[in-house]
Amino acid sequence: METDKLAQLKSGDPALFAELVRDHHRALIALTVPIVGISEAEEVVQNAWLKAYQAIGSFAGKSAIRTWLGSIAINEAKMQRRQRKRELLFSDHGDENQNTKDGLAQRFTERGHWQHPPAHWHMDSPESLLTGEQLAECLERLLTAMPDNQRCILEMRDASGLSFEEICNALTVSASNARVLLHRARTQLFKLVDHYEETGEC
Repeated sequence: METDKLAQLKSGDPALFAELVRDHHRALIALTVPIVGISEAEEVVQNAWLKAYQAIGSFAGKSAIRTWLGSIAINEAKMQRRQRKRELLFSDHGDENQNTKDGLAQRFTERGHWQHPPAHWHMDSPESLLTGEQLAECLERLLTAMPDNQRCILEMRDASGLSFEEICNALTVSASNARVLLHRARTQLFKLVDHYEETGEC
């Protein structure tokens, strides 16, 4: 991003910030879906945009603006996940899915949503922002390296919320093929997030 444009953005220029939202909103949705699921990703990203707008003046420009935004969105998703876990602990109702087998087939609902987003996030560390930034970079690299058909269906389904019928019509693929490609893409994302949580590496 050009220096003068960045300076305008940091000064709180609403038009430039709106442009930022248009350019990166879908990417942030895709980054947060593996953590909170498609049903909560939109709310999480909206909250992340609010925090980004409030903090844009402190953006030092040491990393790409997309990476900085990704770290905010991921940390917001992790906070949302932790809050949901806390609510479940104090809920009187048990989770009917807790006794299901831990397999890839059980990671998604029949409608294609995440069944159990990655858990055990650690948000109390002062390095949480850096951790979110590193994970964002890992996810971006994975999405870039992903086969075009998988990435395209993942973005259409999880970032744009299109139905399988709409996806099939747009890409001229069968529903079964679309589901297989989506499953493969989500599995890669899930494994990366799981691996990062355990090792701190991509």
